[in-house]
Amino acid sequence: MPTIEIADLTKRYGDVVANDAVTFDVESGEIFGYLGPNGAGKTTTIRLLLGLITPTSGTAEVLGADIRDRRALTEAKASIGYLPDTLGFEERLTGRQALDYFARMRGDERRDELLELFPPPLEKPIETYSAGNRRMLGIVQAFMHDPDLAILDEPTSGLDPLKQDRMHAFLEEERDAGKTIFFSSHVLSEVQRVCDRVGIIREGKLVALEEIDDLLQRSGKQVRVQLAESVEEDGFVTPEMIDVETVDATVRFTYTGESADLLEHLVQYEVEDVDIGDPQLDDIFKHYYGDEPAEAG
Repeated sequence: MPTIEIADLTKRYGDVVANDAVTFDVESGEIFGYLGPNGAGKTTTIRLLLGLITPTSGTAEVLGADIRDRRALTEAKASIGYLPDTLGFEERLTGRQALDYFARMRGDERRDELLELFPPPLEKPIETYSAGNRRMLGIVQAFMHDPDLAILDEPTSGLDPLKQDRMHAFLEEERDAGKTIFFSSHVLSEVQRVCDRVGIIREGKLVALEEIDDLLQRSGKQVRVQLAESVEEDGFVTPEMIDVETVDATVRFTYTGESADLLEHLVQYEVEDVDIGDPQLDDIFKHYYGDEPAEAG
């Protein structure tokens, strides 16, 4: 049984559709990346899954609990860790007092282990914390009761590069231990690094749902060709070449056809060097969104 099952989940705010018939499953024991720019609808999906807002239509089940069944969802949430994008700690409490509060509600059998990995200054008031220290405190509270499912909204925001790497390694270890991670992010490189599958959401609609490797393969190859001399782009470019950039005798493009066909095409020219590699998610992202950023909302 999937850990999360979402069926035609829709949330409207007047004329604005924040989630539009979103449908997908998250399997047990995987890291699922939910990818999209700010305002795409990622946080809305998370708030619906946690029962913080109610759907306009459609539904979802989380750990077997229907999100429309408040009692069942409350019971399920005892096995869920949640790291929101915006952390709502009581500012006057110290970090230790905040963790003690969450421990009374849900337990804290992994607190010491997590504090070794992500150590905020526990004796200081949260109002004095940097963004990185707030994020570390949030990570500890999300995982210290050893949840079966962790729902993370922009989990590495504010962390320095060392702590980001530590977080990525921790998530992989949790996945390998059988935990399920729902990982919302707009940071493409970390999604590519740690996630098993990815869903891409645009303007409230799910526009892709694939394994990372399949998404990379389907999105073509990144190619750089160094020619002996400049060529006319109109004569060189084939329909399978997109995002073509030509600088002097160097041509860069994404190739969506078969590699054998590309090589057959290139032998017509005097090629000094050629490099063919997998695209980065940044490039794939542009194909879904274009170069214009979405408005926040």
